[in-house]
Amino acid sequence: MANVKLLYLINYLLSERSDMENVKIPNDEAEQFRLYRSLVNIRPAVQADKEFLRVEDEFLTELTESKGITDIADLQPVENGIYLWKGDITTLKCGAIVNAANSGMTGCWQPCHSCIDNCIHTFAGVRLRYKCTQLMKAQGHEEPIGNAKITPSYNLPCDYIIHTVGPIVQGTLTDRHCQFLQSCYHSCLELAVQNEIKSIAFCCISTGEFHFPNQRAAEIAVETVRAYRRETQSRIEVIFNVFQETDLNTYRKLLGAN
Repeated sequence: MANVKLLYLINYLLSERSDMENVKIPNDEAEQFRLYRSLVNIRPAVQADKEFLRVEDEFLTELTESKGITDIADLQPVENGIYLWKGDITTLKCGAIVNAANSGMTGCWQPCHSCIDNCIHTFAGVRLRYKCTQLMKAQGHEEPIGNAKITPSYNLPCDYIIHTVGPIVQGTLTDRHCQFLQSCYHSCLELAVQNEIKSIAFCCISTGEFHFPNQRAAEIAVETVRAYRRETQSRIEVIFNVFQETDLNTYRKLLGAN
């Protein structure tokens, strides 16, 4: 049975572009979603009409629910106020999730790229890019490394998204890289507390596409979070979210989890 909502979204997105008049919509639903995602990824930061947003909201909410939502309330801490969870961060219900963004802060523009920035923008919906663009226009310059911005989560089960720009490692890891990464975690925690957010989920910032060594990145993450909670006496709950088994094992060792 055809997914009517998905087909509506694809046709709307295609109608916005004069360079895709000859694009044919595939019959396979998985390929249809890939086309939809590609169109979202390359879509300029402009407002969509109310009917599109209504259908998009319904479609993305149903899609996320079908993947299964994990609530922080159902997780067990590995130490006081700190959790470790392996899974898809776009399905996590908590106060805020952290997006490893680029300095432009408007999402990944490469169709169907596997980075977390692409995933978060895809499943949050097109309003996220529009919101981020408005923030960046008001700021008037790219986001500095180590800083953070907060937006609504739109169609994600979390309440907010906190976007931070991590350091890119090209060649040898330096102390400056480490200081920048520490600043990312600190900026996100500060922004969460300022907005009275009770829980925050960190992805593995700067690893992967930004080539920060995973082991050292995890050490900085754990050290910074522990120090922040200790020094500020903050009760904010922190989830370290990992996607790979190797990162899970690294965090288990650092946190003393079995």
